[in-house]
Amino acid sequence: MFPRSQWMHNLPVLEERLGYRFRSLERLEEATIHKSYTNEFRKGGARRDNERLEFLGDTVLGLVIAEHLMKTCPDSPEGVLSKLKGRIVSEPTLAQVARNLGLGSFLLIGRGEEITQGREKNSILSDALEAVIAAIYQDGGLEAARNFVLREFREVIEGASKTDTIADHKTELQEYCQRELETLPKYKITGQSGPDHQKVFDVAVLIRESIWGEGQGHSKKEAEQKAAAVALERIARTTKDVHQPSGTT
Repeated sequence: MFPRSQWMHNLPVLEERLGYRFRSLERLEEATIHKSYTNEFRKGGARRDNERLEFLGDTVLGLVIAEHLMKTCPDSPEGVLSKLKGRIVSEPTLAQVARNLGLGSFLLIGRGEEITQGREKNSILSDALEAVIAAIYQDGGLEAARNFVLREFREVIEGASKTDTIADHKTELQEYCQRELETLPKYKITGQSGPDHQKVFDVAVLIRESIWGEGQGHSKKEAEQKAAAVALERIARTTKDVHQPSGTT
């Protein structure tokens, strides 16, 4: 465990890693103090640990990611967006982003955590990253926090979007039909056009022989995914109408 003087000296280096210059360095100080340190050195005048900032940072991170997904995935239903957000803000993902920043080496932790390699623990790293996000938010506002999150999570967001937004439309529709209707959706090609090297397929998805969605794409798979997305949106609207209180306009 390095001494407090070295920790203080390292904070400007961390600022460079984060790509953000704090108006008040005390916010970054608090974000990098783990509770294990304050528990061991409370009588020595240790500052407040980063748990409260972690609480705020979790909310700020969730807001930024949710807002970004709403803008970049306009055709994705709520279920898909929730899965994407859950993957992006998961503890392992946050810990990896923290490792990319080298955040662990800048934390002030107790002797016990130092012995058990606490600087590499997912829980400590992810919590510290959320605390840093909150510190940036408090110091520079939402725009500063948004810029930091979208920059540092860019590869994670892109990777999650590529793997999930396409695959989950059909999966989610199938899961819904099995769970709620005890049946499976069926996909039917209703038309195709264009030359062989640039064909366009029209696909309809049927649930109990009724068409619930239609989609078009340069492959059958793409068209099926779009049809499934339309069906999910229609199901969401239908469900909302069924549960809408009578007399509501």
